[in-house]
Amino acid sequence: MSGKPETPEAAEDANGTVADAYRGNWVDRLAPAWTRPYLRLSRADRPIGTWLLLLPCYWSIALAASSTGGFIWWDLWLAIGASVGAFLMRGAGCTWNDITDRDIDAGVARTRSRPIPSGQVSTKQALAWAVIQSLISFAILLTFNTPAIILGIVSLGPVAIYPFAKRFTWWPQIFLGIAFNWGALLLWVAHTGSLSWPPVVLYFAGMAWTLFYDTIYAHQDKEDDALIGVKSTARLFGDDSAKWLGGFLMTSVALMTIAVMGALLPGAPPLRLALSLLAPWAMGWHMLWQMRQLDIDDPDTCLKLFRANRDTGLIAALFLAVGAIV
Repeated sequence: MSGKPETPEAAEDANGTVADAYRGNWVDRLAPAWTRPYLRLSRADRPIGTWLLLLPCYWSIALAASSTGGFIWWDLWLAIGASVGAFLMRGAGCTWNDITDRDIDAGVARTRSRPIPSGQVSTKQALAWAVIQSLISFAILLTFNTPAIILGIVSLGPVAIYPFAKRFTWWPQIFLGIAFNWGALLLWVAHTGSLSWPPVVLYFAGMAWTLFYDTIYAHQDKEDDALIGVKSTARLFGDDSAKWLGGFLMTSVALMTIAVMGALLPGAPPLRLALSLLAPWAMGWHMLWQMRQLDIDDPDTCLKLFRANRDTGLIAALFLAVGAIV
């Protein structure tokens, strides 16, 4: 027997727990042991990313429904398919990200416990897992209409490029925004059968929101990123981050407002229009609350506020959904 007591950190390393996952998450507690490395690759122990990918889909379904007179039964399947698809494609994207970033992750304190750098899975196993998730997601996509299927296939380009963006641009968050808000386009087309300008504006509103929350997220790693030469908007903005975040906030709110008005005017019932316009307003107030709490030099606060953006997007989705119902 060793005379050394086991520390909590050592116990977590032995169990394969990832450093920035929720303590006591369902993967660590309930999932069969052999599945845990793969679920960790998919970030199933950190669901916030799935929410951030899914919420623009919900916005788009609700706004499209409002523009065509209200929800139909097909929208229920669109919401279910988008939910499952977001989980799978976020998982596939994160797995691909971990494959491409395996050497970088090994040099960053927060990420060296991830499955590939910690040795829980091999690169080949991770690649196979990414393919499996993508194929299941594609099967769901095939239940949508043809224009939506084409948009879904095109989305693979930004997903593939994103992990490399931080190597060649100070704005990798833009590439994340391109990929993460694609559902605003795809679900509008899945509901209406064609693309128009309001969902494009909604897409750009989501991109501004992504720049907001992912800049906050990137402040956790700015010291390690500087050491290994990884670029981010957090490093680019530095102490001026609050000014930039305020700009992203106003841009997101303004663009979502334009998208709502473009989708519903002329002819929308006044109550539907009013409730739908509350979506960007309430979302903006939640983002402002985050800015008032933010300390860019406190990684724990940055992570907490990043996770709070689930509620930011849900607030907008709620008002848009209620607007579509009335």
